[in-house]
Amino acid sequence: MVAMEGKSEQIVLVVDDDESVRVALTNLFRSISLKVEVFNSAAGLLQSKLPDFASCLVLDIRLPGVSGLEFQDTLAKAGIHIPIVFMTGHGDIPMSVKAMKAGAVDFLPKPFRDQDMLDAVIRALEQDRRRRDGDKAASQLRHLFETLTRREREVMSLVTSGLMNKQIAHELQVSEITVKIHRGHVMRKMEARSLADLVRMAELLRVRRQD
Repeated sequence: MVAMEGKSEQIVLVVDDDESVRVALTNLFRSISLKVEVFNSAAGLLQSKLPDFASCLVLDIRLPGVSGLEFQDTLAKAGIHIPIVFMTGHGDIPMSVKAMKAGAVDFLPKPFRDQDMLDAVIRALEQDRRRRDGDKAASQLRHLFETLTRREREVMSLVTSGLMNKQIAHELQVSEITVKIHRGHVMRKMEARSLADLVRMAELLRVRRQD
């Protein structure tokens, strides 16, 4: 397994109070050309500026002060969705189940195989990249939607709910040609190539017909 080439910038954040582990992981990740930043506590990470590109967190379960599981909960409540790979020398099944249910990518007992760690981190980085791409696409869609007039938004909601132009005209008490004009504006402004494309956008934006 090698670091993914041709991808945008990415980094692995490591939190472990054992310096030898931090050094070993730094060398491991750099061996496949991944950027690494290490911290000896959860507080240290929180005091730093989190990256605005694909990243993942390699986190020890047992840390001074806040535990790894508690830190996972803190990040979730703060709306920070960085994927986590847990590692521990004292793990048990209930602990790993709790971590995975809360969204952890993997839970590796120490000592772990280098390849297992690399595989988990690559999965986590790809997961974060997909999330960020999705967030960016959703933001762009919202921007396009905000350019629609109130009437165009109404037409979009009715069109994507499956109504025909004639039915929409009746519901809005306008002419069918007026509906066609608004519909054309919606397709152009939303940069939709087809009705199916517009329906997909409406789903992502949660545009619903108002009963």
